[in-house]
Amino acid sequence: MKHILGILLLLSSSCLAQNYTSYFTGNTIDLVVNSKGGTCLMGGAGEHDNAMRWFLEQANGGDILVLRASGSDGYNGYLFSELGVTVNSVETIVFNNAQASSDTYVLDKIQKAEAIWFAGGDQWDYISYWRNSAVSALINTGISNRKIVVGGISAGMAILGGNYFTAENGTITSQTALLNPMSSLVTVSNQAFLEVPYLNDVVTDTHYDNPNRKGRHVVFLANALTNSNEIHGIACDEYVAVCIDTLGIAHVFGEYPQYDEKAYFLSVNCEVDNNSPEIFSANQPLTWNQNSRAMKVYKAYGTLDGTANFNLNNWQEGTGGNWENWSVENGILQETFEASAPDCNLNLSEESFKFQIKNPIQSNEFIQLPQNANSIQIVNELGVNCEFELVETNTFLLVKPTTRIYFLSFKIEEKTHFFKIIVL
Repeated sequence: MKHILGILLLLSSSCLAQNYTSYFTGNTIDLVVNSKGGTCLMGGAGEHDNAMRWFLEQANGGDILVLRASGSDGYNGYLFSELGVTVNSVETIVFNNAQASSDTYVLDKIQKAEAIWFAGGDQWDYISYWRNSAVSALINTGISNRKIVVGGISAGMAILGGNYFTAENGTITSQTALLNPMSSLVTVSNQAFLEVPYLNDVVTDTHYDNPNRKGRHVVFLANALTNSNEIHGIACDEYVAVCIDTLGIAHVFGEYPQYDEKAYFLSVNCEVDNNSPEIFSANQPLTWNQNSRAMKVYKAYGTLDGTANFNLNNWQEGTGGNWENWSVENGILQETFEASAPDCNLNLSEESFKFQIKNPIQSNEFIQLPQNANSIQIVNELGVNCEFELVETNTFLLVKPTTRIYFLSFKIEEKTHFFKIIVL
């Protein structure tokens, strides 16, 4: 997988028309490897080193591409040599205008990257430059066909949801949004852009603790709900990261308990029939109350090793956090800090109830799946793929379990089934 070639370069180049600027560090010979996929969402004030290590490890030693519309080469040295994860190269491409989105050099680099990181800045630059362009098309192809890992911080996180706040008319505060949820500043779009696994029905928000953005995020979800039957939100405090593995388990990185750092997973409460805002009109304060339980929110505390996690397959299971109910009455956000998990059987097909997986298990017990199960995958609570020994058809044994919690997925007739396994 490695080239024995001692090349370390830091190059800066610009195309003649100054459509983009490139900064390159590492091996100039492209390294083709199979990346491991996944997504990393980062809150905004600074990078969490362990989350960034996770991101780089998912690239499997390949080539890292940083895309941005402002700034310069600040990521190159950090990603290439400061985190202790070996990669072939790091290249930053700064888009100076929309014309860079059709440049053959830029498009070639996207096609060869094993990982793409979106820097902070102004998300409207990214959206206006890349939406409906070859850039977004090639990124989406890389995600679906080559399983590249993607991630972003601040504005780079904001663009990763299937529904997204565009900021095309500028930013908006929680107070302004709650008092007028149809303000011209509330620009939430579901127009096809980036197609990231597990984020199709998600609106992200960043810098959640400074300034407080909870209220405006709820307004974003209320707007997105007008175009969708199901909508969710993911938000990060400023020094928190959420890394989503290929099984849809979101791992939360931060520095709790030294600092009160959290990620939030928001859902329209599926236990409420016809859960729509009671008052959602221009120039009127939002009311979305539903008996103080309009939204279910899981608040997960980010730790250095990312052990807190949340299941994006059903939005009902989490570890290392607690449930809250959120609602809005006359433009005022209300938070109930002690609540129960929702029980709605979200995203579960009928076949999920036709068989049972023994749980919990002993460390030396066999796990037996239905005979027609395929595409079996197991990860531990840190999102690391785990070895297992296949004893006979669809009967297997975990090899040297090292943690208590594992996540198992498999397919039956192209439908994915998901189970949480506890090892005693």
